[in-house]
Amino acid sequence: MESIAQRESTRVGLLFGGSDVALLLLRVMIGVVFIAHGAQKLFGVFGGGGLDAAAQSMAGLGLRPGLFFAVLSGLTELGGGLLLLLGLLTPLGGLIIIVEMIVAIAVASGQKGFIPLSGRGYEYNLVLIAIAVALLIAGPGRLSLDRQLGLQQAVAHRLRRMRTQHPR
Repeated sequence: MESIAQRESTRVGLLFGGSDVALLLLRVMIGVVFIAHGAQKLFGVFGGGGLDAAAQSMAGLGLRPGLFFAVLSGLTELGGGLLLLLGLLTPLGGLIIIVEMIVAIAVASGQKGFIPLSGRGYEYNLVLIAIAVALLIAGPGRLSLDRQLGLQQAVAHRLRRMRTQHPR
């Protein structure tokens, strides 16, 4: 006899597929992480120091003017995270996160090493880059605004057209 959970799992699987649910989970988690980090910098929520603290931190890393880079970093984290969370313009959101993490490795965590004994190295940044790259490769899935608005298909169609216009 089939349980309610098994029947529901089968029904959801038929509607969306396991990969769509997995992509949604990846998008939501990375989106929430970056929205929170951006909000810490911009608004001082979730235990963050706000713009003043972020500006001092940026200036201390050699990114001057500190306020400009604090706002830029906060907006890219908040915006990129929101795009991924919603599955809206997912390739752009993924690229924003990748660039943000490459800069973080180059400026801050790269000097500490991969997994240092004290402090955070760049292993976490690499995990976030890997998730963003996976989303770029796989796409946002059916549980996304890109799919609902037809953006995923429009991008795929445009890429196919470009490939046929410029064969190797």
